[in-house]
Amino acid sequence: MKVLLVKMSSLGDVFHALPAVQDAYQQVPNLEIHWLVEEAFADIPNWHPAVTKVIPIAWRRWRKNLSNGDVRAEMKAFYKDLRSTEYDIVLDAQCLIKSAVVTRMAKGPRYGLDKQSCREPLAAMAYQHPQSVAKGQHAIPRVRQLLSQVLDYTIPDTFSYGIDRSRWPRPEFKVGNDENYQGDYWLFLHGTTWDTKLWPEVYWCELARLTVASGRKVVLPWGNDEEKSRAERIASQVDGVEVLPKMGLNALNAYLAHAQAVVGVDTGLSHVVAALEVPSVAIYGATDAVLTGVLGPKVEVLSSNLSCAPCLNKQCDHPDRNDGNPAQPPCYRSIAPQRVFDAALNKLGLISKV
Repeated sequence: MKVLLVKMSSLGDVFHALPAVQDAYQQVPNLEIHWLVEEAFADIPNWHPAVTKVIPIAWRRWRKNLSNGDVRAEMKAFYKDLRSTEYDIVLDAQCLIKSAVVTRMAKGPRYGLDKQSCREPLAAMAYQHPQSVAKGQHAIPRVRQLLSQVLDYTIPDTFSYGIDRSRWPRPEFKVGNDENYQGDYWLFLHGTTWDTKLWPEVYWCELARLTVASGRKVVLPWGNDEEKSRAERIASQVDGVEVLPKMGLNALNAYLAHAQAVVGVDTGLSHVVAALEVPSVAIYGATDAVLTGVLGPKVEVLSSNLSCAPCLNKQCDHPDRNDGNPAQPPCYRSIAPQRVFDAALNKLGLISKV
């Protein structure tokens, strides 16, 4: 059976589809999945053995310059590639208007959520076989239910993203004077998009101190100048912390896969860690982990207990926002470094001695 799976973006959403792909891979004989995804995330579907072809789409880039001749040529080539295969099933697992439009272009019977189940009900008009999946659930079980209904199998009791992390060898890297550090290290995912999703920098410094005092090292990746500066400030205050060079997702995966533990905020990379099944702690303050948060067998989610959390606001307007306390936004004060450190040790089956 040849299936086109449409799950274009974002990073977290792409990972939300992988457990469903793993279910189908285990339950449906001779399954072959082609995955249509935004070009920035095109490497990810190839990590799963059920995916035999990735069809990248550059809609985020194209939409900025639709009149450009080169862009129009790329769009034409994409359309030709998409139409070159007749599918047994075309399944929109995103069910937004933008994904529904692309789904409508493909050859084959079209499946997706019905208008009561879609976040954008107009998208359901593109599907010949709309499916009902209850809202109010986390995205991962929703996609698992959708695929199981379309492909007619029972969802297994097991839960896996189906990624073999041994495909990434342990990287060589320097910590202090050790040119090829071989000991245990924790990796901190300190960067994210909104200011209100950032765990306080003073907390990262204290967590680094706790980690190093326990005999481990800390490594800090970064993706932009702001994140690089933060990583350098943390490293300057705590010996045993190494700032990594800038790198792409595949290279970073090697560091993630071999970390003893990872601590992260609400960011797409925390979903990568969950998929790799590395023991991890995910920190949520202004955002809600219930519907789209990090989910996995080795993840501990810590959410703020402040009355206004999750506010879902990009800017904090809590009255304590400017009270002089360096732990900002205030919603993170209930998720202090010692609590995070102990939670990470708990995922490792250890008890804090610090």
